[in-house]
Amino acid sequence: MFIRDAIILAGGLGTRLQSVVDDVPKSMAPVNGIPFLEYQLTYLSDWGVKNAILAVGYKKELIMDHFGHHYKDLKIIYAEEDEPLGTGGAIKKAMEYVVARNVLILNGDTYFKVSFDKLLMIYQIKKSKVMVVLKEVPDISRYGTVKIDYNGKVTGFSGKGKNKGKGFVNGGVYYINKAFFESFDFPEKFSFEKDFLEKYYPEYEFHGMVCNQYFLDIGVPEDYKKAQDDFKEFEH
Repeated sequence: MFIRDAIILAGGLGTRLQSVVDDVPKSMAPVNGIPFLEYQLTYLSDWGVKNAILAVGYKKELIMDHFGHHYKDLKIIYAEEDEPLGTGGAIKKAMEYVVARNVLILNGDTYFKVSFDKLLMIYQIKKSKVMVVLKEVPDISRYGTVKIDYNGKVTGFSGKGKNKGKGFVNGGVYYINKAFFESFDFPEKFSFEKDFLEKYYPEYEFHGMVCNQYFLDIGVPEDYKKAQDDFKEFEH
């Protein structure tokens, strides 16, 4: 049992990083001289993922020229946006290239050492439609929070800055059923988080899997700086 297809949302502008990163897509922000996206792709390759579908937009040529159509054991496929479609629109477009029944989705600015074996096992046991990988952090205010019940079912979302203190946050890693996602009549542009996750979790089996492994979101300068030290231990 393995994950065949993964979508990476690699079209982000990186507005909060502009003070420390040159004018490149956020996923191409250099960490020790290596694009952040390269670390993500290495992790996918190490887990045996076959196809990486990159949802690209802003300065997409920089990504396409750097990676081409293969990286390690991965086939690289590009879902190109001519204008920003939002996270949901980007995933909808990328879904056209997904062959498998289920697909892994990753935010392009988050590195999360998730055990994909555990993710697949829980997904099957729960008979879930959507799995959201969660990370417990000491302060949820920057991220917003996700609430789950004793069975792991998602029971609520709370936006950034609404709460403080310890809690579970959305780690930007999802595993979803393609046919289920495509059964909704979404517009061309929409938010995966607001218009899909937060809207439909009360009606369907959406589950959270808590993962206590390494997690870093490079979307703000202080954590981007932290990555420069942390990632020295990672292979690429």
